[in-house]
Amino acid sequence: MRKFTYLVPKSLNEAISMHESHGGLAKYMAGGTDVIVKIKEGKLAPDYLISLKHIIAQDRPFLNTETGELYIGAFTTHRAIECSPLIQRRYPILHDAVSNIGSVQVRNVATIGGNLVNAVPSADGAIPLIALDGKAHIYGPKGYRLIDLGRFFLGPGQCDIQGAEILTEIIIPPQAPRTGGAYIKHGRRAAMELPMLGVGVLLGLEQDMATCAKVRICLGVAAPTPFRARQAEKHLTGKAVTEDTLAEAGRIAAGESRVRDSIRGLAWYRREMVAVLVKRMGAVALERAKGN
Repeated sequence: MRKFTYLVPKSLNEAISMHESHGGLAKYMAGGTDVIVKIKEGKLAPDYLISLKHIIAQDRPFLNTETGELYIGAFTTHRAIECSPLIQRRYPILHDAVSNIGSVQVRNVATIGGNLVNAVPSADGAIPLIALDGKAHIYGPKGYRLIDLGRFFLGPGQCDIQGAEILTEIIIPPQAPRTGGAYIKHGRRAAMELPMLGVGVLLGLEQDMATCAKVRICLGVAAPTPFRARQAEKHLTGKAVTEDTLAEAGRIAAGESRVRDSIRGLAWYRREMVAVLVKRMGAVALERAKGN
C-alpha cells in the first residue's frame, strides 16, 4: 500500500487549514472504510490523510423538539444511527437502510457522512435521506452553506464538496403526521454485498388515512446518482393509495430509471424490480403511515 502522512486535527478549522496547505495531495478520512480500501486498491494515492474522527462532534441523532428538525452529525456511525430508538421509532426508512450497510463491524466504524461523500450510486444511506428531504450542512474556508441532498450528488464518485470543504451535518425537516417510509436493499443474496437496487418510499396521508398527501420515491443504482422518480410521485399524489395506484407508480418509476447491465444484474431485470419494489415499499410505507 502507498505510504502517506497521517494527520490528526483537533478542530474543523485546523483540518481545513491542513487540507489547504497540502492542496490536491491531501484527502479527508472519517471512518476510513472506503478511503483505506481505495488506497489499497490504488484508486487513491494521497500523500496526506487527514483524519476527522478525533474532532469533537455529535455522535448520535438529535431531535430539536422546538423545531421538529432532526440533526445527524456527519461523523455519526451507521451503528449509532441503527441503534437509536429515535430513528427506529420515527424514521424507520433510515433504520431500514443503515441496518443493511456492510457488517456490524463495518457499521461500528463507517460514518453516514463518509457514505454520502463517497457518492457511489449504491450508497444505501443516501436514498432515505433524500426521501426525507434532508439537507447537507457543509463547512469550508468561506463558511457554512446548505444544499438539498437531492442536488448533492453530481455523478459516480462526485458530490458538491468543493476543495477543503467538509460535510459536517445532515438536517432533516419536521415530518408531518401520518407519514411513514420504507427502504429495501435488493441483491442476489442475503449477504454483505453492494445492492443491485436500492428503493425507498416515503408516504404522507391526508386525514382520511387513504389519500396520498405527499410521496417521495427514491432509487439507487438505477442511474448514475441516487434520484427521485418525480413522475411516479406526481402520479400518486392526491390519489387513494391502493394496490393498483402503487403498482402504476412502480411502473412509471421503472420507466424513469436509467438502469444498465452490470456484473450484479442486467438492465431489464433491474427495471422490472424497480416496479416490483416501489409497489412493495409503498405498501410498507402505507402501513407505517397509518401507525403514525
